[in-house]
Amino acid sequence: MHTQLNWSDVKTIREAQMRASSFLREHGAKDPVFEAELLIRHCLDWDRTRFLISLQEPITHDVMERLDTLCQRRAQSEPLQYMFGSQEFYGRLFHVRPGVLIPRPETEILVEQILGLADKLWSHDEKLSVADIGTGSGAICITIASERPDWVVTTVDLSPDATEIARDNAKRLGATVRFLQGDLVEPLLAAGERVDILVSNPPYIPSRDVDELDEEVRVHEPRMALDGGEDGLVFYRRLCEALPQVTKPKAIVAFEVGIHQASDVADLMTGSGVIGEVQIINDLAGIERVVIGVRR
Repeated sequence: MHTQLNWSDVKTIREAQMRASSFLREHGAKDPVFEAELLIRHCLDWDRTRFLISLQEPITHDVMERLDTLCQRRAQSEPLQYMFGSQEFYGRLFHVRPGVLIPRPETEILVEQILGLADKLWSHDEKLSVADIGTGSGAICITIASERPDWVVTTVDLSPDATEIARDNAKRLGATVRFLQGDLVEPLLAAGERVDILVSNPPYIPSRDVDELDEEVRVHEPRMALDGGEDGLVFYRRLCEALPQVTKPKAIVAFEVGIHQASDVADLMTGSGVIGEVQIINDLAGIERVVIGVRR
């Protein structure tokens, strides 16, 4: 049973932040002061500037009640993004809820690399076809469709929940995306479709490691979006086996990968027999995060 917060002597927003951060620290929060700030701002619907200039203002009983509820949920390791119902990605706010993986900042690198390389390989007026395999919240496909509105963007996911959430995000953000439900590239193969760009951020955590993840991820995020099979590479194998059938003679293939997987995934790409050039891109922490290949 988690300890209860005592709000009886709390009068100001600053005092509420201190009380909440102390509680969150006791329950293992990595950055309790900032998390307390985020929770209070969420309750008040304030930006950071408004919050910082209002620290000495009184806090109402209603806000403290809402803050108490959020603190108790956070003490159970519920992700802030699910509590708030959103996560920013590439400058856009995506709605998220249990059933989809929360978009990570590293995945923005995957999108950046695709857009940059496409600009080098094709003229700007070409109407390219893109397939994003594994829709999730729609962060990848919606961002690409928004950044390149002339492109034809398709996404595939096995999960009806994820597809529904991504559809809502696409509608709200004004992006035109075709949604298909199915297993990896199977709907594309069945229709005989080939694409200029194939992108995926598939589940890549080895099965045995999923149960060792932080409780915040392990308990709350969907296992099917995390578990990449015995060695974490099962989905990359299947995707790469399909590359000769699903990509055009000139194409980009781009994957996000987990730690220590980049060289294996690069080998799978070249092993497909159609990818001639492969590049590995590091994330901001210096971890090999994106493998991008070119067929031509």
